[in-house]
Amino acid sequence: MYKTILSHIGKYKKEAILSPLTIIGEVAMEVLIPTIMAMIIDNGVKKGNIGYIAKMGVLMVLMSVFSLCFGALAARFSAVAAMGFAKNLRSALFRKVQSFSFANVDKFSTASLTTRLTTDVTNVQNAFMMFVRMAFRSPIMLVCATIMAVRANAKLSLVFLLAIPLLALAIVLIITNAHPRFEKMLKRYDDMNAKVQENLVGIRVVKAFAREKFENERFEENTKNVRLAQFAAEKLVILGMPAMQLVMYASIATILYFGGRMAVNGDIATGTLSSFITYVGQILLSLMMMSILFITFVISRASIQRIYEVLSEEPAIKDIESSEVSAADGSISFENVSFSYYDDMSNLALEKINLKISSGETVGIIGGTGSSKTSLVQLIPRLYEATDGRVVVGGHDVKEYSLKTLRDQVAMVLQKNVLFSGTIKDNLRWGDADATDEEIIEACKAACAHDFIMGFPEGYDTDLGQGGVNVSGGQKQRLCIARALLKKPKIIILDDSTSAVDTATDSSIRKAFREKLADTTTIIIAQRISSVMDADRIIVMDGGKITDIGTHDELMQKSEIYREVYDSQQKGAEE
Repeated sequence: MYKTILSHIGKYKKEAILSPLTIIGEVAMEVLIPTIMAMIIDNGVKKGNIGYIAKMGVLMVLMSVFSLCFGALAARFSAVAAMGFAKNLRSALFRKVQSFSFANVDKFSTASLTTRLTTDVTNVQNAFMMFVRMAFRSPIMLVCATIMAVRANAKLSLVFLLAIPLLALAIVLIITNAHPRFEKMLKRYDDMNAKVQENLVGIRVVKAFAREKFENERFEENTKNVRLAQFAAEKLVILGMPAMQLVMYASIATILYFGGRMAVNGDIATGTLSSFITYVGQILLSLMMMSILFITFVISRASIQRIYEVLSEEPAIKDIESSEVSAADGSISFENVSFSYYDDMSNLALEKINLKISSGETVGIIGGTGSSKTSLVQLIPRLYEATDGRVVVGGHDVKEYSLKTLRDQVAMVLQKNVLFSGTIKDNLRWGDADATDEEIIEACKAACAHDFIMGFPEGYDTDLGQGGVNVSGGQKQRLCIARALLKKPKIIILDDSTSAVDTATDSSIRKAFREKLADTTTIIIAQRISSVMDADRIIVMDGGKITDIGTHDELMQKSEIYREVYDSQQKGAEE
């Protein structure tokens, strides 16, 4: 796990190595300075040797300057390495998410992936920065200061050796209890992010139903849960610091007591005692820094695990990038296809689907909510993988295509229409990045979008804002249809994508499809029978199965479900 995470240091490996090297120089200066100070006191001040004091004083100043320079370089190298590491890690996570199928995203949830890309990566970045500095500085300082302290006075050294087991016990207690609490805290962050995302997406609904107060109260509850989880995790760290300081200051007080008596008796020189106290401070500070490093590691371990879960996740759909298979036409065949969102054959969304659609055919799909109409068509471009059976497109199993090739041949306008920040033209060119202005206008005219676009002051250069907030639901649907048409696909799937437009516009779009997409296989999922009644064939679905197939007239004769839907819509229209 750690090897996988650390492999993303990449080109910042040089800074990650230079940081501990400069830290070695900083530590060397800091360890030597107390010895110089002791020599100044014992050999200069006591003997009144001004020349010696001046010479050694200049040396000590130079060593302090070198220590400062090494420290500044170490700080810069560690910051560059940590930030670069976080950038690479975040980029790797994002690339991994882009490779996920719908099933993988469903597994983690959008909110959780957002937390992992932000909060978790920041935790790991902070831990890495501390690691490249403290993981080298503290042990080196501990070893060097211990050697110098023992050389100064072996008997007094026994005091801080007794402090080490106490600090070790504090670390063990914190590590044992903190990790599960930080895991719980991060899950609470997921819940809070999910709530924020849900509210921002559905802000218009919240306003329409005047539910601001209710949503504020729910969010307050979410933030309260985060606070409580964070407090439960952090209080161990908060309590750990005073305990470590207690041990540290108690050790120094003990050394001052026994060292002072030894100095009075002449068993230790005053300068040596002064340097010894400084070394003890360095030793105990190193131990405390190592303790903090362990605690930070515990805090970040939960984040590391969550990041590793994403990086190690295998995409549910395997892409064969080297495949040269291309669709010969727009034919589609479902051969005994079953599908489950949970890979559980006892819980199927689609069951034993057998269906053949000829190239250039227009097929409508009708069915009640939950009849798995969308699930059926999502198998065509491999947004999900069939659990059993085969889906054949253009004469080849969809598993034989590279995903790019397959999805370039299949244009799909999803139920949830999504536009991105940028101009109308930028969004339309998702269908074809090289589309000319004439091709864009032609696609928009076919989708009945050209007129309302030209109604904007800036026309096709109008900025849509985040998620297309500047256009209505019907306008958004027509822009998404135009975007799909620009792909010039062999198969186009409209998944209830004209539900927000009026019947006249719907009819105009279908007329344009018949005239301009005569050779394109068209699949239309709709709730309105008027949207599919002139299709070559209409598929009636219920409970994840195909119950009937036929033309409008045939289904009126043989399909009770179709007839009931038609009668209810006609009755509503007459009323």
